[in-house]
Formats: sequence, structure tokens, C-alpha cells
Amino acid sequence: MLEGLLPIGTVVLLKESTKRVMIMGVCQRSADEMEKLWDYCGCFYPEGYLGADKIFLFNNEQIDRIYALGYQDEEQIAFKEKADLAMQNLRKNS
Repeated sequence: MLEGLLPIGTVVLLKESTKRVMIMGVCQRSADEMEKLWDYCGCFYPEGYLGADKIFLFNNEQIDRIYALGYQDEEQIAFKEKADLAMQNLRKNS
């Protein structure tokens, strides 16, 4: 469904969810599960960041619907290319 990482600010609906989430970080690890790499961390939309206990870690395959893409420019596109490659390499080696 999705090709590579989505930009920060993208608003999505996760499978089996009714509340939208906004992507606020990519290539994330959980403090209690450092060996696992997640595609994204997100917060509730439209509320935004409500605290560390309200952050969600998820992967592309968990996204059911994209409502809005985050801001994209040359800097974001260059970052995406590097991040996509890094994620591929990390997943191959784990």
C-alpha cells in the first residue's frame, strides 16, 4: 500500500481505530523495546502532543487511511530517501 516513509505532519487512521493520529517522528524505538524499530511515532489529531503516555508507535502496514500528507519540500524529500534506505538496512540486519 505505502511506499517508504510518510512526512511528519501526515494525518492517518490506524487499522481497528476510530481516532486519527498525526505522525510526529520517523524511525523510532521504544525505551522498553530497544531492539524493535518502528516506522513512526504519532499523537492524537487534532489534539497534538498530550504527554509521553499518549504517544503511539506504529508501522506503515498498520495504516488504514491517509487523511492529509505532511509538508514536503526538498529537505524533506532528501531526508526521506536517507531514512528509507536506513530503515531497509536496519531491517535486513535484524
